[in-house]
Amino acid sequence: MEIDLIFKIAAIGLIVAILNQLLSKSNKDEYTVITTLTGLILVIMMILPELRNLFTQIRELFEI
Repeated sequence: MEIDLIFKIAAIGLIVAILNQLLSKSNKDEYTVITTLTGLILVIMMILPELRNLFTQIRELFEI
C-alpha cells in the first residue's frame, strides 16, 4: 500500500470531520449524514483496487 493512499484517506477524513462540525452547528443534520456517507463511499472506492490486488496476490501465492 502506498503512503499516498493513506494521506488521501486522512485528508478525506479531515474534510468530512470539518464539514460535519460546520453543518451540525448550523442545524443541518440531514446534510451531515449525506457528507459522512459520501466520504465513506469515496474511501471505499479508493480501497477497492488495493483489496483486489491483495486477493490476487493471495490467490497466486496459494495457486488457487
